[in-house]
Amino acid sequence: MNKTGLQLRMAVVGSILFGLYLAAAWFFHLLFDIDLMILVLLSIVLLPAGQYKLGKWLAVRSSGAEDMPEDDPRYRKVHQMTESLCRDMGMEKPRLMVAQMGVPNAFATGRKGAGIVVVSEELMRILDDDELEGVVAHELAHLNNRDTVMMTLGQSIATVVSYAVFFVVQAMGEDGPGFLVAWLASMVANFLVMLLVMAISRYREYVADDTARQYVGSGDPLARALEKISRSAENRESAVQDSGVNALCIFNGDRSALQQIMSTHPPTEKRIEKLRS
Repeated sequence: MNKTGLQLRMAVVGSILFGLYLAAAWFFHLLFDIDLMILVLLSIVLLPAGQYKLGKWLAVRSSGAEDMPEDDPRYRKVHQMTESLCRDMGMEKPRLMVAQMGVPNAFATGRKGAGIVVVSEELMRILDDDELEGVVAHELAHLNNRDTVMMTLGQSIATVVSYAVFFVVQAMGEDGPGFLVAWLASMVANFLVMLLVMAISRYREYVADDTARQYVGSGDPLARALEKISRSAENRESAVQDSGVNALCIFNGDRSALQQIMSTHPPTEKRIEKLRS
């Protein structure tokens, strides 16, 4: 899948999501006679902003991350490679943090100019310098592309659509479906919209991999890193139980059919193949 194909798919899925949001907003406008601009403010500005702030705080807290001291010899190379990559990417250096995650992993949260990159101690122990640089470049690409913000916006649209479906079913009249049916319908709607959101997330992983390849100079270091991470994670339990944090991590080991459909990451073997193609 080339970069143009990825961008086209993201544009199509994004347009569908935006169309669903407009339909939901118009329904609330008709049903409750609420000004359309107020609805836009609440659902596209305030709701995502609240989810973004809470998600960023929870990601750091639930992973047990702590600041990575720049004067500590163990982390000096991480700071140096991050500063070099940030100069090349034209972005501010994010806050670097370190965590004991039980498995080798890393994740980024926040946005460009106010981002955080968390690297696990386990990851730094198993990777060579060029492999670690590939992982850091991947996480910086997420910040530079504002992926966390975009995913938060997608989740907000899913919430708005699910509430709209709930009220549509409830508004069918006194003899219509009851609360339970309306609630189930809203859950189904949320699930279907999140399928689209997860699809965009998987496309963005490919884009972040490709961006890392460009700035590192080759896709092989990141491909080797993913191979090592995958092998090291086998039969090991992550110390981080927050599904939101695991969704941010560079490696997600979901393997069942349903998990792959709802996964934020494409299969690792496909990412490795693409990096080396």
